[in-house]
Amino acid sequence: MSLQSKSRISSLDVLRGLVMVIMALDHVRDFFYRAELSKAADAAMDPTNMETTYPALFFTRWITHFCAPVFVLLAGTSIYLMGQRLTKNELSTFLLKRGLWLVLVEVIIVTFSWTFNPLYHLIILQVIWAIGASMIVMALCVQLPYKTIFGLGLIIVVGHNILDFPNFTDVKQNLLMQFLYSANFSVHAYAPNHFFLIVYSFLPWTGVMLLGYCLGKLFVSDVDAVYRRKILMRLGLGITIAFVVVRFINIYGDPLPWTSQPRGMTYTFLSFLNVNKYPPSLSFLCMAIGPALLLLVLFEKIQSRFTSIMNIYGRVPMFYYVLHFYLIHLILVFVFFAQGFGAKDIISPNNPFFFRPNGVGFGLIGVYIVWITVVVLLFPLCKKFATYKSSHKQWWLSYI
Repeated sequence: MSLQSKSRISSLDVLRGLVMVIMALDHVRDFFYRAELSKAADAAMDPTNMETTYPALFFTRWITHFCAPVFVLLAGTSIYLMGQRLTKNELSTFLLKRGLWLVLVEVIIVTFSWTFNPLYHLIILQVIWAIGASMIVMALCVQLPYKTIFGLGLIIVVGHNILDFPNFTDVKQNLLMQFLYSANFSVHAYAPNHFFLIVYSFLPWTGVMLLGYCLGKLFVSDVDAVYRRKILMRLGLGITIAFVVVRFINIYGDPLPWTSQPRGMTYTFLSFLNVNKYPPSLSFLCMAIGPALLLLVLFEKIQSRFTSIMNIYGRVPMFYYVLHFYLIHLILVFVFFAQGFGAKDIISPNNPFFFRPNGVGFGLIGVYIVWITVVVLLFPLCKKFATYKSSHKQWWLSYI
């Protein structure tokens, strides 16, 4: 592999690693944040509630909006690059198996890391489930011509907010539609006293993965680096400008219009940035993907200690993803007992998450300290596994 090719793939890993690190901040906030300990006396748990949030809390949540779109986009890019060494049938078979495997990982391994509930009273379908379902769809789509794949991805990403118009309100209540598009933390029973929670509807994410697949064409070995960076720069700027324009017009592209806020211009600006993630709106996706493409240009040119560290996390994303949840929850168990809670508090009424009673946790500064701790502790494990993965060829490594 040429130096140019190594740099190219490295830029993808660096960006993937960066969003994985940022992603952990959101999950630490979910587990540890206590609003009453924050600097703002009126702060609430919802960081996007314009009536009660404050800038530091809002941006702690907002910066993590970049994670899922970038990760899914790059997953599509990786699929295209994998297709350069596999036949279409081999690629379809791999995607089908990996997609099913990811759904199982979400249901069994990731759900338990969130709840620590061995009886699985609640199964949580989040981003790994959406990626798995999207890969199952991709197993069929990779058989299609490149232009058809691009067209499908564009139609889904640009057009899916049509379903937010009132005409489709009844249709969106259908369970199948909630899996496909309209879920927003939708809860459904699957057995007595057992439920599943649909956080991520998968269809919009499939659209992102399809476009990521098409983006992979820029990263094959015969594409000139200068040309690639020029196209990425144009795409990144164009998509970022599209976000500003679509969001400013405030007619289409997000079910949550921005409004002038009584708390002043700062909060009006926050309202402008407060786009819909569940499901991801056109504005949400443009806001995240545009700057991400510009970062790809930057990371292709820069090699530093920072990019080397991010590269490690980006080479083992699934390994990091699963471990970071268990580490966060184990730290929570330690904090739970350190803050004076006991065995009687492990299970809270109407709360499927063990070791998470009201009152456990920290203010925002404590959240950042735990986040940094988690990321630092995981680095040597990720580095060791990345080294092992690069020097071994066992089939199962492609699934982790």
